[in-house]
Amino acid sequence: MDLFFVCRDRVVDRPALFGDVGTVAVARLDHRALPDGLPVIVDDTMRPVEPACGWFRHLAYMGRDPQDTLRHYGYIVLRLIEFLGERGRELVTATESDLVAYRRSRTELQDDPVGGAAWDREASVLNTLFAWLVDRGFRRASPLRMGKRNPLSSGMSRDMDIRHLTLDQYRFFRDVGLAGQGLDGTVDRSFRGWVPHRERAAADLALMTGMRLQEWSTVLLPELGVGLRRPGEPVEFTLQACAKYKKLRQVYVPPDALSAVDTFLLLERPEIVERSVRSLERRHRELLVVTDIDHDRGRLKGQWKGRLRSFTWSAMPPSLRRLTVHEGPSGLEPLAVFCGHGSTMLAPASWDRIRRRAWERMTALRDAPRAPMLPVKRWRFHDLRHTFALRLLDYLMRRAAAREAVTRVALARLADHLAFNPLLIVSRRLGHSSPATTYQYLRYLEDPMNYVDAAFAEWAAGDGDTYADIALRALGHPMEVAHGQAR
Repeated sequence: MDLFFVCRDRVVDRPALFGDVGTVAVARLDHRALPDGLPVIVDDTMRPVEPACGWFRHLAYMGRDPQDTLRHYGYIVLRLIEFLGERGRELVTATESDLVAYRRSRTELQDDPVGGAAWDREASVLNTLFAWLVDRGFRRASPLRMGKRNPLSSGMSRDMDIRHLTLDQYRFFRDVGLAGQGLDGTVDRSFRGWVPHRERAAADLALMTGMRLQEWSTVLLPELGVGLRRPGEPVEFTLQACAKYKKLRQVYVPPDALSAVDTFLLLERPEIVERSVRSLERRHRELLVVTDIDHDRGRLKGQWKGRLRSFTWSAMPPSLRRLTVHEGPSGLEPLAVFCGHGSTMLAPASWDRIRRRAWERMTALRDAPRAPMLPVKRWRFHDLRHTFALRLLDYLMRRAAAREAVTRVALARLADHLAFNPLLIVSRRLGHSSPATTYQYLRYLEDPMNYVDAAFAEWAAGDGDTYADIALRALGHPMEVAHGQAR
């Protein structure tokens, strides 16, 4: 078994290699509306393995992202098919014992077993797959007997992994870890990063908007009003194609975050762009070269694949944004705010490397006198989203309490509840599908461990007698009596 992914450009760019066969293949892909990035599992004769490939097509038609979601699903299904093949089974003949054995091989027997959270995500994909097989008639029934507990479940109950930062921790991450400053605010000459303002701007944008990594890392220059916005003005734009589940919402960007972005655009971005003009010129054919930007309507127009195309910003997925360029002072340059080597938009893997290097730098300085306490787990960019949610929720709840204290009226009317309820406001800003998800943040507004420390402060034995001292005294032990007389 092998796993491949649809890619028209590889066929189009090699006409001598593929010839007429390549032309026919691309035409069939277009006729069937199969997107680039679609997983295709093939057998030893290079024939698509069904019904797995049919399921991938179904998900693509349902709007699942081929470049991210379906790619991940492809590897999961390939692993299961290969495991079942070793047992003489297929997807349509697999039994419950086969799937339980597969779960055990992944979570216990393989050299690097997956954790409970990772396995439950994989099990969710498999449950969806078998439900589809039953629905489409490939199986009469699911191999899993659904009682009180799904046999594929790890059995672990977990809440959201909410991790947030204190102000000192955030400054440590941003200024020392990402930007390479010393603990005293001076420049650290040993720091090897060459674009510290880019990393600082990304952190501030993520923190002050609550956007996810895929959302803020793919933002375009026009969305932040670059070239039109006056200093000190905020920006608000529509987010959809880059959002989780493509859920539409408005993103508000405060002036302080825009100020950090402007510093990067002024000091570092021109050098990044200038280094890579030739690279973009060579890739001219595959890029979306913007010729007109309509800021009022939120649309852009440009040449792509030999045609003049028009797009709404909010409807542009990350894959298209990475190919979007415009004519700048030095030649072609990306329309994305955050770009790197090759002058293309930084991919999630690049941001992950930046995050890991920052963490390594911070852990090396963790014992320094002015360093704050680091979190138990290695930090993630998503922690900035959680910090945004908690800080905004805390502020809004204090504001709502002050409002009720002045008016002495609770939020009784439905209109007041929708307009001023802190949970609903934060839920809308985060793009949560349900306020119940936002509700989980309430438990983190105050640290309950502080209350534990206070409640048991006098119970600690550090400053008083130990149990051994009390026992010796109660028994009248000579050593304890002598010790007491000496005191």
